[in-house]
Amino acid sequence: MVAVMHFSKGFHRVMNYNEMKIAEQAAVCLEAANYPKIASELTFTQKLKRLEKLAALNDKTKVNGVHISLNFDPTEKFSDDKLREIATVYMDKIGFGEQPWLLYRHNDAGHPHMHIVTTNIKENGRRIELHNIGKNQSEKARKEIEIMFGLLRPEDSKNRQRYELPPVNAQKAQYGKTATKRAITVVLNKILKEYKYTSLPELNSVLRQYNVIADRGSADSLIFKNHGLTYSILDAKGNKVGVPIKASDIYNKPTLKSLEERFIANEPLRQPHKSRVKNAVDRALLNSGKKTLNDLVQALKKDGIDTVIRQNENGIIYGITYVDHQTKTVFNGSDLGKRYSAKAIQERCGAEQAHSKDNLRPSEKLSVKHLQQDEQIHFNSSVADALLQPEFTGDTLPFELKKNKKKKRKRLSNNQ
Repeated sequence: MVAVMHFSKGFHRVMNYNEMKIAEQAAVCLEAANYPKIASELTFTQKLKRLEKLAALNDKTKVNGVHISLNFDPTEKFSDDKLREIATVYMDKIGFGEQPWLLYRHNDAGHPHMHIVTTNIKENGRRIELHNIGKNQSEKARKEIEIMFGLLRPEDSKNRQRYELPPVNAQKAQYGKTATKRAITVVLNKILKEYKYTSLPELNSVLRQYNVIADRGSADSLIFKNHGLTYSILDAKGNKVGVPIKASDIYNKPTLKSLEERFIANEPLRQPHKSRVKNAVDRALLNSGKKTLNDLVQALKKDGIDTVIRQNENGIIYGITYVDHQTKTVFNGSDLGKRYSAKAIQERCGAEQAHSKDNLRPSEKLSVKHLQQDEQIHFNSSVADALLQPEFTGDTLPFELKKNKKKKRKRLSNNQ
């Protein structure tokens, strides 16, 4: 089990987030502990006012909202009663057993998880100290609960789910064709079968994690005109090194023709996993409106998602791709909806920070020098299809992230 704690001033944003999940049939409120009614009999306003009345008893405390998520291994399936029991034990162990708290089970991600909303202000107006509660009380509670309920530990899940294929060592492979071919083949055997990508740039977003790239060559090259493809090893700076290997010379024949067949087949296979990536981005941005782009990248990495940022030589970001190693899917930002595109993500993080050339670590930025060629080639070959596709309008936005929060919140309250 993994427990994540966030603190805030007030409850509207977190409450709206969870209640909108219910409206979207993506969540259920399982418990309203220490409330006068059971969860199913409470309105949105009643849930919120109970917490706000307690918070009002201590106007000196700036942080009075506590938002906790309890996350379980994807293989673990629990009944609602079991989730209530786990949450109750956890809240008792961290000192919140007497506080009013709301428990939401979410079913919109690749792993079972639930959210808890509460306050650290007690009935007598005193506050529960939050300093180091995540490191101390929460971590101790987590370990005890794992033993009590026989849950998988995070280290067990990480070791089992982690993608164990190491990046190619460019120094060892660049001096000979045999070593280069062997290293590339090992990576391709794993990536091509397991990941769901729908274009060459998306595939390269994964391959680059392992110092490999698929290359069509320049538009006027012979290999490009012959619909050919080569694979190369990359050094730490993203430059090709060693001997390029023709796709036809590799054992499983990962030619451009065979990849294009995979692109078509992978499109419907990756669709069920869109919500996990979208929700991971939303969660990462939910609890702080001033995250930098690097903060988002690091938060997603902890969730098993690598974020590939594309920018030009002046540091201006023009593209973003998400590589989800848990579900083995790859999505260009705009494929998830407008709010997950490079432009929207910069706005959500804070444009003045996102445009900074030094905002990202070297391993997380990809210069236009290294990416524009295969992206331009992909654009040229599929521009007709792109122009004929209808604009995607099925994107549902988490309520707390909508621009007109006040108006929407009022409407939600009235509906409750």
